[in-house]
Amino acid sequence: MAVAETQLYAKVSNKHRSKSTAALLESLLAKGFPAHIAQKALVATGQKTVEDATKWLHSHCNDPSLEDPIPQEYALYLCPTGRLHNYLQEFWKDSKRQCGKNRAHEVFPHITLCDFFTCEDQKVELLYDTLKRVGDSFSPTFPSSISLSLHSSSSYLGFFIGDSHANILREFSLAFSSEASTLTDCHVKPCLKQLHLTLAHKFYPHHQKTLEQLAKRINPGETCQWVAALYSRDMRFVHYQTLKALFQYKPQNIDELMINAGDFVYVDPTQQSDVSEGWVIGTSHRTGCRGFLPENYTERANESDTWVKHREYNFATASRSFTQTENELSLQTFHAGYMQCHHENPFFTQAPRNAALQRGVLVMRHGERVDQVFGKSWLQQCLTSDGKYYRADLNFPPTLPKRKDSTKHFEYDPPLSCCGVFQSRLIGEALLDQEVTVSYVYSSPALRCVQTAQHILQGLKLDHRVKIRVEPGLFEWTKWEASRTIPNFMTVTELSEASYKIDTSYRGNFPLSSLVPSESYEEYVSRSSAVVKQIITACPSKGKGVILIVGHGSSLASLTRPLIGLPARDSSDFAQVVRKIPSLGMCYCEELKEENKWKMVNPPVKTLTHGANAAFNWRNGIVED
Repeated sequence: MAVAETQLYAKVSNKHRSKSTAALLESLLAKGFPAHIAQKALVATGQKTVEDATKWLHSHCNDPSLEDPIPQEYALYLCPTGRLHNYLQEFWKDSKRQCGKNRAHEVFPHITLCDFFTCEDQKVELLYDTLKRVGDSFSPTFPSSISLSLHSSSSYLGFFIGDSHANILREFSLAFSSEASTLTDCHVKPCLKQLHLTLAHKFYPHHQKTLEQLAKRINPGETCQWVAALYSRDMRFVHYQTLKALFQYKPQNIDELMINAGDFVYVDPTQQSDVSEGWVIGTSHRTGCRGFLPENYTERANESDTWVKHREYNFATASRSFTQTENELSLQTFHAGYMQCHHENPFFTQAPRNAALQRGVLVMRHGERVDQVFGKSWLQQCLTSDGKYYRADLNFPPTLPKRKDSTKHFEYDPPLSCCGVFQSRLIGEALLDQEVTVSYVYSSPALRCVQTAQHILQGLKLDHRVKIRVEPGLFEWTKWEASRTIPNFMTVTELSEASYKIDTSYRGNFPLSSLVPSESYEEYVSRSSAVVKQIITACPSKGKGVILIVGHGSSLASLTRPLIGLPARDSSDFAQVVRKIPSLGMCYCEELKEENKWKMVNPPVKTLTHGANAAFNWRNGIVED
């Protein structure tokens, strides 16, 4: 380590550095890590232990940004603990379950005192000292309880802080920001506007009443210890989406990303348009490395899941202090009371499920298609010089169905791969195991969807009893078609002659001629809404069982949201959602006949997850170098 570099970091005054933090840095320097890298590792792990920092350094050994002098962003939040926090967490869980995720779910319950600001790594210790000093000076006058009043609008729900208590909090944040700005040479801005604790934000207006009823279960006067906590985040990924890995993925190509279950990955939505279907490109929070990874190995995480808590100041007075035993007892009492409230209030009861007595709509994406595995030029790999089809890989179908026009039309209307056939039949068998009664089957005219429906029916052992209704209105958003034209689909007669169980008497609600190339998003949403309502109307309400609709990734959102009364998503959000829907992804809606509405519930079968299997040449690495 260079002497000048050591001296630079020694300039941070010892009177501002605790012995424990100084010892952490000295331990890392003794291991041979450069001072600026060691300081970066300590800051990234909250300056807690040498072990945490050392583990971070080893994980980031291949991080291309390791040497970059990029500071973290910091924020000061006032966070509730104790019984009030427990009630808020239950509200978070119930509001997400009943109304879906909104912006408030991205972060834990808090009151913002100082919004995010940057601070150089070697000066972060000064923020800790400032928090301790200012906290000590305000602790004697800090209110024993904070006045919270519920406020609601069409897009916001939360508690506003009473004026007298808000003034004290503003004085505290102003004192912290003033001293921190002076000591660290940072621009720390206190929050001087209406102080609040957000419960829900940017939700759909028709969810307002439900959220208000849930919020009224929270007693704002519950016992609470307030903690001022200093958090940090990586400023490079502020506008990115955060994904959480569900499974381990080992790269099979040099440009792929190694992930372990539980890893967080930052993904820039604006960089995904040119990525192959089913994949995303992102940066690992654990290693700092960047690469491609399968999207169905991940789920959406919360923005704050990757934040680091550095230090906190507890304002609890002696009369409000909790021992560990008292905290556990408080939590038990809270759960008992909350569960009793749920049991006695009909608002929290859920409609009983009974597949034999209620109608359901199961919307499903098709199985794996050949071009998803072998690329858009898959057909060229399977045609001889005289135009005859042959099986170039075991995952190609053994044969292609006969059609009167050119075989080249399969390029834009591809069939399922053999794995796609297996997937579809497996789903059918799973539905049979769950005793799901499928009464009607509708399919997009795309060959892959018709084949998926056929093999699901075979798995259900219904292929001789239920016929497939080919509905052109179920085709995906035509703007996404690579050919910029409507594919030349096989006719109903051709499908029937190819041994697919087609209802040849069915006349679609939307003839093929009505499909418009490169339709607008509004046109697609309108078409989808109309076709699903016409399908429901065409299937007798007295009849029980499930209406199976086999479509595309876009079908899951475009068909179910109008059915359950939700408005269409923004087109940009819609595209991001669709990208994450894997082969045979499904949504299930159940009819609540007495209420004359539909409700989305868990699908009757579990998800189907599997890994990739790359092409293999036995010569490479076995007999040849």
